[in-house]
Amino acid sequence: MEKKKLAVPLVCHGHSRPVVDLFYSPVTPDGFFLISASKDSSPMLRNGETGDWIGTFEGHKGAVWSCCLDRNALRAASGSADFTAKIWDALTGDEMHSFEHKHIVRACAFSEDTNLLLTGGFEKVLRIFDLHKPEAPPREVDKSPGSIRTVAWLQNDQAILSSCTDLGGVRLWDVRSGKIVQTLETKSPVTSAEVSQNGQYITTADGSTVKFWDSNNFRLIKSYNMPFIVESASLEPKFGNKFVAGGEDMWVHVFCFNSGEEIACNKGHHGPVHCVRFSPGGESYVSGSEDGTIRIWQTGPATPDEGEMSNSNGHSANIKVNEVAAKVEGLHIAKDGQVEEKTT
Repeated sequence: MEKKKLAVPLVCHGHSRPVVDLFYSPVTPDGFFLISASKDSSPMLRNGETGDWIGTFEGHKGAVWSCCLDRNALRAASGSADFTAKIWDALTGDEMHSFEHKHIVRACAFSEDTNLLLTGGFEKVLRIFDLHKPEAPPREVDKSPGSIRTVAWLQNDQAILSSCTDLGGVRLWDVRSGKIVQTLETKSPVTSAEVSQNGQYITTADGSTVKFWDSNNFRLIKSYNMPFIVESASLEPKFGNKFVAGGEDMWVHVFCFNSGEEIACNKGHHGPVHCVRFSPGGESYVSGSEDGTIRIWQTGPATPDEGEMSNSNGHSANIKVNEVAAKVEGLHIAKDGQVEEKTT
């Protein structure tokens, strides 16, 4: 095993409250993008490579618990404690639609074909909204056995995964019948459930355990006990040879997928780590924390001139700005339509 290296992250400021969810878009012709959800009620869009701030989606009136981008990074979605899920134009920042719920929306996900939005939350109901007919009532899938914590699409949008805040296990739903067809058993409630980029694996975090499941037959492939309470885990998408995990100990850990041995331990956050995600190419991974910061860590060895670079106002030292960031730099994403630069 190679010697552990001290990683120096790119620190992204801007949120005034804890960062609770992160989501990378796939690689698009304009690069890839990162959206973050925070208890400050304002999701933020960033250049996924550099961390440069692009804009803030303004309109929620409560903590935002979940966020995602469609596969083309043209639309964003967010779920909030204000009892709504919102669809946003990711190019202009305009709110496209707001879907009313009867309780806190904890999770949301675009379908692979981008035509549907799936939501779940305290109501214990999975809702599927047709984005071609946003005014139409959503389809409500049979009631969940508990308050919904995470949701994900699987098997070309034919199946749904969900986990509960207060119950162990991940439930597999058949979209056509609306019924639970299988449960992936865990001892503790699952706080993170990620479907790998190639659709082959499901990575879950429950208690102090990270598990990997085969998404075709739903068999448990590997299970590793961590020396800390894990809140989130993510599998490296290109080679699948490592995974990252974060939780209550405030550190961001990298482990070997085959052996479970720790490869790196990254320190820097000043509060529990709520979410970790690998970038779509696996060249970096990101962490969001109770301390309100987002940190982007490079997977490979640090370059000689790397330092801890902060881009609180949307600009970073020693980092080239992606063309699309230049295109949409200062993008309004504010209600008044004025160009503004985000500050901490």
